Amino acid sequence: MRLWIKDPLAILAEGAERGVVVEGARLVEVVARGAAPTKPVDAVFDASRHVVLPGLINTHHHFFQTLARAHPEGIDKELFPWLASLYPIWGRLDRDMFRLGVRLALAELLMSGCTTAMDHHYLFPPDIGDAIDIEVEEAAALGIRAVMSRGSLTIGVKDGGVSPDHCVQDEDTILADSERLLARYHDPSEGAMTQIALAPCAPFSVSLSLMQRTAELAEHHDCRLHTHLGETVDEEAYCIERLGLRPVEWLEEAGWLQPRTWLAHGIHFTTEECRRLGRHGVGVCHCPTSNATLASGFCKTRELEAAGSPVGLGVDGSASNDSSNLMQEVRHAVLVNRLHYGSASAVTHRDALRWATEGSARCLGRSDIGRIAPGLQADLALFTLDELRFSGAHDPIAALVLCGAHRADRVMVAGQWRIVDGLPPGLDLAALAAAHSAAARKFA
Repeated sequence: MRLWIKDPLAILAEGAERGVVVEGARLVEVVARGAAPTKPVDAVFDASRHVVLPGLINTHHHFFQTLARAHPEGIDKELFPWLASLYPIWGRLDRDMFRLGVRLALAELLMSGCTTAMDHHYLFPPDIGDAIDIEVEEAAALGIRAVMSRGSLTIGVKDGGVSPDHCVQDEDTILADSERLLARYHDPSEGAMTQIALAPCAPFSVSLSLMQRTAELAEHHDCRLHTHLGETVDEEAYCIERLGLRPVEWLEEAGWLQPRTWLAHGIHFTTEECRRLGRHGVGVCHCPTSNATLASGFCKTRELEAAGSPVGLGVDGSASNDSSNLMQEVRHAVLVNRLHYGSASAVTHRDALRWATEGSARCLGRSDIGRIAPGLQADLALFTLDELRFSGAHDPIAALVLCGAHRADRVMVAGQWRIVDGLPPGLDLAALAAAHSAAARKFA
């Protein structure tokens, strides 16, 4: 069926003033001002109340942390003491809790205009060995595009780490499960709905050996690599004192200084390290809300982009955000970066939207999503300006960011409406919230 999304209030695309035509899972035509579709259409969606964006793409999250939002043990702490306080609590995660945490995070992302969700899951208690399988199931049920990363921990409390010992796994177990997930779910083709990435957690959580073996596995299966790096000064000190390397040097030693890698946070890099990462095409996911909540610092977004690194956007875990709303993250990116660079023009609303769409797509190695253009996937987020917060706004696209849009009215993924009138069809949100809240009480 050919669907014309007609006459939007505004659209983030060149030459598409009269909207776009969707056929199947793809965008097949943009319709310029004064024009009409070149071929007959089967249906029309009146978008005259809507601002149309490319579907937003989240490139860093921890879904299970929705169960530990605003937890008293984690409030007002920086990363290392925050982890030390919350890991023993997270270690009590069970499979029923986990499934509810995943479902709620995905629903919240989708409702915020996110069409591609990524999760970095690294906790595998004995009864949740199939955590990534559960995530893939839940994403498919909601119809959201997904990149699920098989995270890992090899250094527990007994070895000087902060991870619960019962959540630590040996390298062979991690790599065998990684191979299983890649064989079962990873789709490297254009338009893929499900992909798998490999994501050892952080320099203070995994061995260099696992990093090296994971890089070899990713090369063999043509998948992406992801990890936390450069998030705090404590991490930097750990790497220098315990590993004898700066974080970027550790990354190179691991064989990860390459274009299939994207990093979460990337705050404490020198200017030369930014240039080095850019030369090798390493992407960075900017997580402004989490970075501010934990007082971790400012990501050098402009320096990284200038050097050639893709810069994407991520909400990070809901225990350090404390939400899974990617549209709000766009606004926070503008505010945090202006504060960092000391200029109101240093980072614009369009810069932040670019990070959340094109930049995030590049981090994930995708050229088929992230923009509104013929031939790309029909992933779209449609927002209205009907709330009081938008009254008096003159630039509709700027208004979404500056006036604080947080909920899409319609969201399309691969040509299918997955949010209608602000809600995921068929999902009882009240029942989900009640069950999720009850599960979260187990973390009390």
